Amino acid sequence: MTPHTVRLDDIVETIHTLVECESPSDDHDAVAASAALVAELGEELLGAAPERIVIDGVSHLKWSFGDATRVLLVAHHDTVWPLGTLARLPFTNADGVLTGPGCFDMKTGLAMAMHAVAALAERDGVTLLVTGDEELGSPSSRALIEETASGASAALVLEASADGGALKIERKGVSLYELVVYGVAAHAGLEPEKGVNASLELAHQLLAVAGLGDTELGTTVTPTVATSGTTSNTVPARASFKVDVRARTFAEQDRVHAAMLALRPVLDGAQLEVIGGPNRPPFEAASAAALFDRAQAAAARLGLEPLEGVAVGGASDGNFTAGIGVPTLDGLGAVGGGAHAESEHVLVAAIEPRTLLLTELMTSLLDEPKAGA
Repeated sequence: MTPHTVRLDDIVETIHTLVECESPSDDHDAVAASAALVAELGEELLGAAPERIVIDGVSHLKWSFGDATRVLLVAHHDTVWPLGTLARLPFTNADGVLTGPGCFDMKTGLAMAMHAVAALAERDGVTLLVTGDEELGSPSSRALIEETASGASAALVLEASADGGALKIERKGVSLYELVVYGVAAHAGLEPEKGVNASLELAHQLLAVAGLGDTELGTTVTPTVATSGTTSNTVPARASFKVDVRARTFAEQDRVHAAMLALRPVLDGAQLEVIGGPNRPPFEAASAAALFDRAQAAAARLGLEPLEGVAVGGASDGNFTAGIGVPTLDGLGAVGGGAHAESEHVLVAAIEPRTLLLTELMTSLLDEPKAGA
């Protein structure tokens, strides 16, 4: 196997090709077409076809080199952008900046992953997993990610960097809920006293739920979308609101979950139903500490500027790998900004050095003796 040389122009060409294949997460046909393209590009670069995995209609890809996964690269090829966005926001490469739907989140990171693996002198022990539903919360791919990561010594996640190119060394866990309130309908003008007002109960519960956060521990509990009632002259018989929970630790995620399940109605005759629970486990800082130090050393060997590491509130598939105890480092992909926004962009100057960093980091991990050797 002859390793490829990392060349900026080649990576940008791959990014361009990926961006021009639109892949909204909720369109299975578009995601399947994108997977076919990623497979073709990857086979050309890596000299091997991926395993094509379809779960619940969603297309995922996996390249495995060697018998056991020691280093797992995690990427996704779906985006938040609907079909037709490219006509309005085309791919551009001008003045050192790339633009186009999905360029930052995360088609640049995907291109970097493929080129970084292609540049390895030895790939034995490397697995590249490319999923197709990350932007939806990875409903079909979570088990695949966890199964593939199990037993690995490192998971390297190609999500875009934080501001200024910082790596992501901690991510909050996510829990998602819907609290449904059941009351009793009655005519609002003739006999409101015969009803049980779900809107009033909703107000009590909104305040109770909002009070579950803990600023000092970084736990946020945020009521979001709320609905109630049917007509303006009817005591509401049903109301509901959704809740977004972010927690840095398993203990806090568990505390909030228990508190949500312990909610009780305030008004006589009202009933509550709590739907949902933890969606992604916390990616705690300890999971990334040793890998971040190793990445710093790799950057120094390459003559790059020292790396920064930050904690972020958003979740990724790195939460799943960290959640099962696999050391995880995230934010190794594009440097730029504007994720999920029309200002989405990638800084061209950072692409090649970040790809070289990824190759150097993988090499250092693969140079470690195999477990049991």
